[in-house]
Amino acid sequence: MQLGIVQIAQSFGYDNITDTQVYDEEIRGAVLADELGYDLLSMVEHHFEDYALCPDNFVYLAHIAAKTRRIKLMTGAVIVPWNIQPLRVAEKAALLDQLCGGRLILGLGRGLSRREYAQMGISMEESRGRFDEAVPMILNALEAGVMDAHEGEYFKQPRAMIRPRPTKTFKGRTTQVAMSGDSVFEAAKHGVKMMQFAYKPIEIHKQEVDSYAASYRKLHKTAPPIPFFVDFLVCDSNADRVAENADRHIRRYLLSLMHHYEMMGNHFAQAKGYEEYGENAKVMQTIGMEAVADGYLASQTWGTPQQILEKIEARRKIVGDYDGLFAVRFAGAPYDMVERTMKLFAKEVMPELKSWNIATTMAA
Repeated sequence: MQLGIVQIAQSFGYDNITDTQVYDEEIRGAVLADELGYDLLSMVEHHFEDYALCPDNFVYLAHIAAKTRRIKLMTGAVIVPWNIQPLRVAEKAALLDQLCGGRLILGLGRGLSRREYAQMGISMEESRGRFDEAVPMILNALEAGVMDAHEGEYFKQPRAMIRPRPTKTFKGRTTQVAMSGDSVFEAAKHGVKMMQFAYKPIEIHKQEVDSYAASYRKLHKTAPPIPFFVDFLVCDSNADRVAENADRHIRRYLLSLMHHYEMMGNHFAQAKGYEEYGENAKVMQTIGMEAVADGYLASQTWGTPQQILEKIEARRKIVGDYDGLFAVRFAGAPYDMVERTMKLFAKEVMPELKSWNIATTMAA
């Protein structure tokens, strides 16, 4: 089981924190993750707001590459429609992989925030088309070392060499955020590992994982890789303290998420490619924010080491084997709490999870 840390560079929930301090803490956490034996270190791409302030995760991970020895580095994710030229994504991926000695895992996403799309000057209506056209261009270029000439609806690309040339295949080193039915299918179509954020009812996650697996097998005639699940993690030996901290910080993070993405907004229903989010918004409007927060808190991975192991095993029994990515610094969580979570998880949870001998591909 691969176990990694997701960083979001969040200033929301922190009193009088500077952007410099945000990055100081994230960099300390990244180096610590490498020292503690985590498999992966991932950074998001987000713009303009205190929800998450990393406009270029390639740049950030290049910096981390020089400070770490062995940990894999993941873009979690590059929002493809905001990176106007697919060629530039392929070039930056090839360069970062060169700099980090082949440790890159390329994570791709479509983006969900209306505000970010608006400030980028790109219509959300185009997101599905831009993503679906660009991703094969990127993946093929990274395999071939050249982006072939392309004439499409959104991109016109002369043939271009990728320099530095990719030194090894990205097959098995690419993942895609897949939180809607069409994204689940596209992840399978592209032959990449799917990544899901844990916030839906577990039965829905199960349906989407099964749908991905069925499409992947049909299209590629082979077993699909197990998915990534992304959770918000608080780990503590004190059961009362961990419950209090999880309740405070995970609920507060949800507020930032709901604001940033306007998750209860009516605009999703009219946005091409986001109809499922429109249906989800109606459900959330019906049940109310308190019920949404209760469900979100319950879906995350927090507790004592034993409680966390029990939660992971309970999810595995429903969705099957998966690799875990965990956000530990968010919504005002002080750095000493972040460090306590990372160290205790590495000491008492990680060895047990590694002993489970979890498969790398989904069973038929």
